[in-house]
Amino acid sequence: MINVLDLTKDENGIKAKELYRKLTQRTGTQEGASVIKIVADILENVRMEGDKALKEYSRKFDKAEIDSVRVPEEEITAAYAAVAPELLETIRRSKQNIQSFHEKQLQNSWISPAEDGTVLGQLVRPLEKVGLYVPGGTAPLVSSVLMTAVPAKVAGVSKIIMCTPPSQDGSVNPAILVAAREAGVEQVFRVGGAQAIGAMAYGTETVPAVDKICGPGNVYVATAKRLIFGDCDIDMFAGPSEILIIADSTAKPEYVAADLLSQAEHDKLASSVLVTDDASLIEQVSRQIELQLSTLSRGTITQQALKDFGYAVLVENIERAIEVSNSIAPEHLEICVEEPMGLLGAIKNAGAIFIGNYSPEPLGDYMAGPSHVLPTSGTARFSSPVNVDQFIKKSSLIYYNRAALEKTSQDIIRFAEAELLDAHANAIRVRFTGSSGK
Repeated sequence: MINVLDLTKDENGIKAKELYRKLTQRTGTQEGASVIKIVADILENVRMEGDKALKEYSRKFDKAEIDSVRVPEEEITAAYAAVAPELLETIRRSKQNIQSFHEKQLQNSWISPAEDGTVLGQLVRPLEKVGLYVPGGTAPLVSSVLMTAVPAKVAGVSKIIMCTPPSQDGSVNPAILVAAREAGVEQVFRVGGAQAIGAMAYGTETVPAVDKICGPGNVYVATAKRLIFGDCDIDMFAGPSEILIIADSTAKPEYVAADLLSQAEHDKLASSVLVTDDASLIEQVSRQIELQLSTLSRGTITQQALKDFGYAVLVENIERAIEVSNSIAPEHLEICVEEPMGLLGAIKNAGAIFIGNYSPEPLGDYMAGPSHVLPTSGTARFSSPVNVDQFIKKSSLIYYNRAALEKTSQDIIRFAEAELLDAHANAIRVRFTGSSGK
């Protein structure tokens, strides 16, 4: 069921490199020229036709006849009656945890005057308009509403809108609507797919254009985000979900198996990797996967993901396990060893780190507080989870009086002349000679 890879005999690192290549290039065959062409056509049609195009694509892709693109207030109010009170309380608890975590990330503007007549500083300002995309198909990601909207709200974004696909009767998942309202989303639109990304990037008669688009989606949504980047900002180029578990002989096989399965059920391209120095653990986890898989409702998807991208990797020691993990830079990293805290200093690349046997990945998906929108496909080497910083911008502040500018004027002129930029030099010189002459 899960592929076994022995790296204890991989002296030249060839097997490890092949594993890295396969895991980080899972979407390579999907994001081909045909997908790009399809998405580019959709985006251009939305740009030109606006709401008309959105309704046509809803009919084509969602089999839904849409009269009004925007979800009316009465439908959102009615959604509260359709959601179980217990789920509403869970949504509110999750929101509070997310808010508390992200409030600690807030930054302040600062200004630093000096006695030499200079003032330097930095102004921190929130983005004005942010658009969220929330999938609503076979796995309606209610939690993703909170994980994107709440950090934006904490950052001070004044207008947050959301697009999510409709069901065939044109309605939107009630729990998604409730989560949006609880998180401070101002407007919700029943639009899915690449067309939703185009609507938020370019604006239509109904959907306002935004400064940034956040949220997960399928290959068409991800490709659309790539193509509109520059017209507005995006959170990241997200790929399929992934988990890597570093474990030793103290790990509980049933826990490890359950956590590997929790990611494999996302889609057929999801990857689940165990890296351990204990060969017997691999055998026990494999048996547990077989047992637990038979009870899962998304068994077909899960089984295919494990077949293609599920690995149990045997290494010489835990130090080598950390090296493998750092090279893969997983979206989710679980550390299930005897002394997990002692390994944190060696962990360089991971989207989110889960420590110990009782910090499973779904804890981060729903309730812990950090956003679960994380870098995938090796991009944790250089990028971060969705956080407050992604919803702010910074402006540098510079003030010099005449004496301070004169003191550094010759240095500026030398730089400008070295770069053959005479007008730059002149902009300094003219302030002290009264003319552009030398």
